[in-house]
Amino acid sequence: MSGDEWALVTGAGSGIGLAIAQALAARGTRLILVGRRPEVLHRAAASLPVEAMTVAADVATDAGIDAVSAALPASLGILVHSAGMFHHGPVAATTPGTWDRLFGVNVRGPLALTAACLPQLRRARGQVVFVNSTAGLGGSPGNGAYAATKQALRAAADVLRQEIAAEGIRVLSVYPGRTDTPMQVQVLQAENRPGGDVALLRPEYVADVVMAALSLPADAELGDLVIRPRRPGPP
Repeated sequence: MSGDEWALVTGAGSGIGLAIAQALAARGTRLILVGRRPEVLHRAAASLPVEAMTVAADVATDAGIDAVSAALPASLGILVHSAGMFHHGPVAATTPGTWDRLFGVNVRGPLALTAACLPQLRRARGQVVFVNSTAGLGGSPGNGAYAATKQALRAAADVLRQEIAAEGIRVLSVYPGRTDTPMQVQVLQAENRPGGDVALLRPEYVADVVMAALSLPADAELGDLVIRPRRPGPP
């Protein structure tokens, strides 16, 4: 990774996406920050020590994909999908509109944007990172709809990895457990749980493992990474 390389990060305004953008910037990588809130993106870009473009777009929509596509450089070394949407409630009570929005944000958006970026990724023999969730490994009562979308993303990423490996593009799926992000605040509120009794990862921890995977030699690949919080044991 160098100052000649471009990376695109969705969900870049806060949480894990912002932490990954900061880690990439620390290594001199130029950035395209994508999210739905322009003021948050501009603030994030201004805080980074590298050239950083912003694109305010909802990548769950065709218009959003078009807007990001129009901003792509000729070559893209890294594509990070960190935008996501959570929903809490019984599977049977999930409305069709909520299903559509969940799949749009958590599945359709990342896959459509990856397809749009493939020509640029091919030129750079780049890397794709899907920030998934431990819900992508198994659901539980209350997060069934969310988990269904994350498991769909996992399946698609696994097949995508096989399909584009011969083109020199690597695909990584990261499965963080509960992480101290704005989304997690919403999760805990939906679960009626105070934050103090839940162990949380810091977003920088997730960024650290992503950077380690991205830094591997071109003839090595990490396909899946799981990172969970743990409470310190007794002394």
